[in-house]
Amino acid sequence: MRTNDVRVALAGTAAWAVALVVLLVAGTPSGDDWWLWVCVTGIVTGLFGVWYIPRLQAGRERQEAARAARREAAVEDAVQVSEAGPAGATRQDIAAEASTTTAASAASETSETTDADV
Repeated sequence: MRTNDVRVALAGTAAWAVALVVLLVAGTPSGDDWWLWVCVTGIVTGLFGVWYIPRLQAGRERQEAARAARREAAVEDAVQVSEAGPAGATRQDIAAEASTTTAASAASETSETTDADV
């Protein structure tokens, strides 16, 4: 499911900006200035999200495209092997084996990249 995460970050940033304006106009409760800094922190965090989210999504798309290309290459290699492969093996058998091997390597890559994304 594709979502517009940048829009969500912008909405949150706008909410913090409205809260900051309200506090500046109405004044902070009992003169506590930390309320203002909470709003400023929310705005800065939201702006960072607006900057970072597209880069994160683009990186994930590049990663998925690379995995798909590796899967295709593995299937092509398996088909070529089956043409000159062992007696009794069909193209479907070899393609299924290559798909299983590729899925296992993709799963190990996912665990490695998940740690890197965090």
